[in-house]
Amino acid sequence: MYKKLMTLIVFIAVASCLLIKFPKTIVVAEELPVLGWGFKRNNNHETPEIGYYQDIIKNLDAFYVGDTTSKKVYLTFDAGYDNGNLPVILDILKLKNVKATFFVTGDFVNRYTDLLKRMIAEGHIVANHSYHHKNLEKITCDEMLQDIKSLEEAYKEKTGQELVKVFRPPEGSFTKKHLEVLSENGYKTIFWSIAYADWLVDKQKSKEVAYNAIMNNLHAGAIILMHTVSKTNSEVLPLIIDRIIQDGYEFDLSHRDLLPICGFFF
Repeated sequence: MYKKLMTLIVFIAVASCLLIKFPKTIVVAEELPVLGWGFKRNNNHETPEIGYYQDIIKNLDAFYVGDTTSKKVYLTFDAGYDNGNLPVILDILKLKNVKATFFVTGDFVNRYTDLLKRMIAEGHIVANHSYHHKNLEKITCDEMLQDIKSLEEAYKEKTGQELVKVFRPPEGSFTKKHLEVLSENGYKTIFWSIAYADWLVDKQKSKEVAYNAIMNNLHAGAIILMHTVSKTNSEVLPLIIDRIIQDGYEFDLSHRDLLPICGFFF
């Protein structure tokens, strides 16, 4: 009786073990993680820390600041489309004699050719934000290059000029492999060191929030990102420009000081 009882207990114990669902060990092929650009803000007017991004972008023709040894700043705009604010922004830049870099998409090039030509005529730099504005997480490196080249072709068709090989990833999303392929194909990738959530047209920040987001984080060599769709930006831009100059900073009026630092040779 005792032996039968012990046998039953052992049988139940073994059966129970077999029914337990142990965690599976999944072996995943080594992949490069998809990243979203980020930096650590500070109110000390110092270059923001970018942590592990520093090693990722190193030697890959990717930049987020310009010359950090002098009080120069660089104004950039992402222009995926226009909703009436860009003409005002261009008027302000012309009045203040400030040049900027505009990262444009295929939709912008095709639908707003007059504004595109105005940017060029008034001395701004037009750069590549890809034709379809696809998050790089969703496309291969070959698809990315084709999208970039499609914009170059559209730009040349509309303007008769070659588009500079300067690229900003849509939504700031990328992998190290994307940066490697961009560099191998002669492109410079430009991120940013100052920005705020200004792209949602139905959730615009106040002028005070926009002003403080930029001025409290201003630093030498800052690459400022603003979106042209933002009504707030069209309202606060004159105040920001005046205060930046008042605080002893200088805009790269010719926009050529930034280019050699970032390796923009064209």
